[in-house]
Amino acid sequence: MSASQTSIAASISDVPTLLVKIFGKDRPGITAGLFDTLAAFSVDVVDIEQVVTRGRMVLCALVTAPPRGLEGDLRSTVHSWAESVKMQAEIISGRGDNRPRGLGRSLVTVLGHPLTAEATAAVAGRITRTGGNIDRIFRLAKYPVTAVEFAVSGVETEPLRTALVTDAAKLGVDVAVVAAGLHRRAQRLIVMDVDSTLIQDEVIELFAAHAGCEAEVAEVTAAAMRGELDFEQSLHARVALLKGLDASVVDKVRSEVRLTPGARTLIRTLKRLGYQVGVVSGGFTQVTDDLKDRLGLDFAHANTLEIAEGRLTGRVTGEIVDRAGKARLLRRFAAEAGVPLAQTVAIGDGANDLDMLNAAGLGVAFNAKPVVREAAHTAVNFPFLDTVLYLLGVTREEVEAADMHDED
Repeated sequence: MSASQTSIAASISDVPTLLVKIFGKDRPGITAGLFDTLAAFSVDVVDIEQVVTRGRMVLCALVTAPPRGLEGDLRSTVHSWAESVKMQAEIISGRGDNRPRGLGRSLVTVLGHPLTAEATAAVAGRITRTGGNIDRIFRLAKYPVTAVEFAVSGVETEPLRTALVTDAAKLGVDVAVVAAGLHRRAQRLIVMDVDSTLIQDEVIELFAAHAGCEAEVAEVTAAAMRGELDFEQSLHARVALLKGLDASVVDKVRSEVRLTPGARTLIRTLKRLGYQVGVVSGGFTQVTDDLKDRLGLDFAHANTLEIAEGRLTGRVTGEIVDRAGKARLLRRFAAEAGVPLAQTVAIGDGANDLDMLNAAGLGVAFNAKPVVREAAHTAVNFPFLDTVLYLLGVTREEVEAADMHDED
């Protein structure tokens, strides 16, 4: 802060001020009417806040006190005006501006379906116990989940995140904690896993159904989950079972892929915001390349099924995309996009996504297994991929307004 700014801030702190609160049924013209009334007393505006909930308004104006001898007239005039418009008024004397916010600024997003009073009380209580203060609360969405955002000061982001995420699963809510600041409005890169994240399916299982080897593929998958095989071993073992399958099945599998609910909305909205979006997958380029074209993605990388003489050979070609590979690709995409790693968001559901989730600025476990939820920065346990938008501060109303504008 410059010397002149410091001087201005100090002078405001010494000035007598009035907090004027108006509350009642919301209707057009209330804000203009209040300030028209105050204008007659030559006061300056220090701060304004207004909230409307279910048609009820609370309008707070912090203004400098009027010239000596006029405060009584201001009070009576404001009360008379409020009564004339069927509102109530409260005026409190004091000095200066709001107290400075504590160091450490975070945004806490809470998702619930429903969002219970018990869960809200627990989140607020935990914020208090960590030394934080709730400065403002704002609803981001009312469906398909209730999403609210708490602006918190007085505690650093990491300890606050640790405290809240620990409680979230017990409370039946999802909680995301990110540092507040200009970076939230900066361009970002969003990178998603594909199977059971961007799409509802496991692509290897779709191919296996056409090859008649679903049970065998499932057995290999189970062995990998038991730790008997690593990802690369299990990938080779499962792909080997597809040997001899006609390459025409690729088009059939593409047509069978089902996007996760909210996937189109998420990507469409991110692209409108100027974000770059990519996918990484332990699945196959035969599907991810198609998704890239269909959805207008900026990046896509996966394993490639080898095809020779019109049939699958039972092998994959090129570098294997495994757990470590996904994290490498996140870094590569970020470098190509010109986006700092701290400005990346990774979304995934499985253990092979963990390195990517931890490398990203924000790692989101989407309907994930407990081990992944516990290790990620935050978790979303609702079957709608577009709920990730709320973690970025985008409201449901903004999404719908943008969709309506495009229809026009």
